[in-house]
Amino acid sequence: MSTDHSLDPILLAKAETLTEALPYMQRYAGETFVVKYGGHAMGDPELARDFAEDVVLLKAVGINPVVVHGGGPQIGRMLKTLGVESSFVDGLRVTDAETAKIAEMVLCGSINKEIVSWISQAGGRAVGMSGKDGRMVVAEKVRRTRRDPESNIEQVVDLGFVGEPADIDRRVIDTISKAGMIPVIAPIAIGEDGHTYNVNADTMAGAIAIALGAARLFLLTDVAGVLDKEKQLIRDLTPSQIAALREDGTIQGGMIPKLETCVHAVEGGVDAAVILDGQVPHAMLIEAFTKRGAGTLVWMD
Repeated sequence: MSTDHSLDPILLAKAETLTEALPYMQRYAGETFVVKYGGHAMGDPELARDFAEDVVLLKAVGINPVVVHGGGPQIGRMLKTLGVESSFVDGLRVTDAETAKIAEMVLCGSINKEIVSWISQAGGRAVGMSGKDGRMVVAEKVRRTRRDPESNIEQVVDLGFVGEPADIDRRVIDTISKAGMIPVIAPIAIGEDGHTYNVNADTMAGAIAIALGAARLFLLTDVAGVLDKEKQLIRDLTPSQIAALREDGTIQGGMIPKLETCVHAVEGGVDAAVILDGQVPHAMLIEAFTKRGAGTLVWMD
């Protein structure tokens, strides 16, 4: 009498995936992953659920995920609803006192608590906060200049209450992570002058990754990663390669500041930074736990 020892190919494939992931899980156990969560993935309930499950899984296998989220489109919609005009300089929103209050309300309120809720539904325990809590992130005012096209004179542009991290106290994050919980951080910080500053989420995530000595910085975006001139994904880059690609025009537009964040992070001690598409289900897990990866990895040469 013969016995059929065959198994469902789907089950076999899942088992092989777990086997492939095991060395990476062992490698990163006890390490910190800082994840910047933003883009259209934030507005899709199914993708938000996938993201939350991925973060909870990272925590379950011994990795310490720290989530830093954006919210530009949501702030824009609220400003429009309230009839508040806004403008941008080099991709940064000019933020007066009224806009700063609205940004804090949207980022620290509805968005932050929604992400905490998604993680809770996925079986995790998250704590929502901003850089102001525990004086975790102290910001300094961003200063920009712009050359007037008519006079060719360099002019100072006042962006209002837009800041960049000047000092980060990691103790609050460490305490939450050691307690088995997941920090979810809104990019709002306090200044030495006592004012509240809106900080670019990529910049905030990069600075926190450096302060924590993170193994990985993930920037979730709406594109697959860095593309070459034939629109093919570039799997990995070093700072010197990034400089060359920027010089020849391959890298341009909104990808420039993201790569600047990545380069700053790896030069500051982060093992590697990754730009990947947050709209791809479980892209972060594919990047972290498989040989193939899912985005563009930036590392020191």
